[in-house]
Amino acid sequence: MKLLRVGTAGAERPALLDATGVLRDLSGVVPDIDGALLADDAALGRIRAAAATGDLPALHEAGPDAAACRIGPPLARIGKIVCIGLNYHDHARETGAEPPAEPVIFFKAPDTVVGPNDTVLVPRGAVKTDWEVELAVVIGRTARYLESHEEALAHVAGYAVAHDVSEREFQIERCGTWDKGKNCETFNPFGPWLVTADEVPDPQALPLRLWVNGELKQDGTTADQIFPVAEVVRYVSQFMTLYPGDVINTGTPAGVAMGQPEPKPYLRAGDVVELEIEGLGRQRQELEDA
Repeated sequence: MKLLRVGTAGAERPALLDATGVLRDLSGVVPDIDGALLADDAALGRIRAAAATGDLPALHEAGPDAAACRIGPPLARIGKIVCIGLNYHDHARETGAEPPAEPVIFFKAPDTVVGPNDTVLVPRGAVKTDWEVELAVVIGRTARYLESHEEALAHVAGYAVAHDVSEREFQIERCGTWDKGKNCETFNPFGPWLVTADEVPDPQALPLRLWVNGELKQDGTTADQIFPVAEVVRYVSQFMTLYPGDVINTGTPAGVAMGQPEPKPYLRAGDVVELEIEGLGRQRQELEDA
């Protein structure tokens, strides 16, 4: 299933994108799309049954694109966003870093999340705002000390597109951890859909692409991940409990501004970023000054 949330910010309602590309209203079936829903097999079964009968009302004022109706983040009340750094071989090479021996973990606050087509704000004082297309993993079952990759994937509810916007000067040159460069307002566009895990048979076979002002910048595949999705989920569960509605951003392929020759083409107000992961949908953001 392709689950999403549509409407004005803070007042989104749950929806489903059916096989014909029509948005269907889920508000009569479930109150929202959140961790509680993902952990409730009965509620997910009601959605599947309603979708199969064709009885879900169409959202006639909305379409699968954002031009007709705003698409919000596909998941409400996110618990935590765990991020994995330097998780693609080609990205490590372009930044001159050695591939890490273990996954590099940092966090983004849930309040960085915006819809897939919402405005991204360039922070005040920023000079090195960068782009990163990422596969996001959404947790559906409480995970502690997972022992195998099979067990890890069984705890995944679905997948989505995430844009891990980063301010490199804040992240790398201003001392301390990476968090200052990762947690600026609007720095995690998310969606458009939460695609349930049954529709993604191999999370290591997903092409990722990103364009800036129409120019292709990133063109990678999750097959190049240093630590695949199953290992990332298993590994993270050794250090923290993952709950339904938690999200893991699994890293970005080569092609970020930081890896380009001088002068590096960092983002500025007026730029347009578009990104997609095959089967998971597409985002588009215009940048403005904060």
